[in-house]
Amino acid sequence: MNHTYLENLAQISTDINNASTKTGNNIKLVLVSKSQKKESIEQVYKLGYRNFGENYLQEAKEKIESLSKYDIEWHYIGRIQSNKIKEIVNLFDWIQTASSEKHIHLIDKFSRECNKIMNVCIQINIDNEESKSGINLDQLDDFIRFSNNCSNIKTRGIMAIPSKTNADDKKEQSYEVLSKKFIELQEKYSNFDTLSLGMSNDYKLALAHNANLIRIGTLVFGVREK
Repeated sequence: MNHTYLENLAQISTDINNASTKTGNNIKLVLVSKSQKKESIEQVYKLGYRNFGENYLQEAKEKIESLSKYDIEWHYIGRIQSNKIKEIVNLFDWIQTASSEKHIHLIDKFSRECNKIMNVCIQINIDNEESKSGINLDQLDDFIRFSNNCSNIKTRGIMAIPSKTNADDKKEQSYEVLSKKFIELQEKYSNFDTLSLGMSNDYKLALAHNANLIRIGTLVFGVREK
């Protein structure tokens, strides 16, 4: 755990409240707990935080099962593999990294089997980085139409990770494009209410561009051990 995590959480909460007051958005903070022990999650949970994100299924499974007595909302934010979708659906409340129609079909299938409506965000590869998953922005409308036809999927919005260079240099074009597209889709689709954008290094920039779900790990839990 970052030794300044209480101060950092307080600052993040202040920034969220200020952005919420300015925009009228209800902003959700998801704490990214990958590589963290369940005791660290419990510690933060007891401060009133309820939303946690995990990247790796096996690691997440152990934590989710051991913390099942708590009313935690779990977000899957890792790379999706077809052979792991059934278990992801069983364990998580949200999947934020959908970017394949095949995966959407399987998420819908397994959600139906366990009588669950899965909250899904579609991942956009906004800066066309080979190292990242996600569809191109010009594929998004067709992808939403496909996912909206799935009875056990609730398409909640879009998720993106702008390039670290753009974030560090405060280059705002990718954030502006995502914000504009989100507002357009929000007016078009009734369930479309989430712009998942912003991490420890760029959440303030994201909040300034209508992000209403930010994913914070390092600022709270510290630099992860390799």
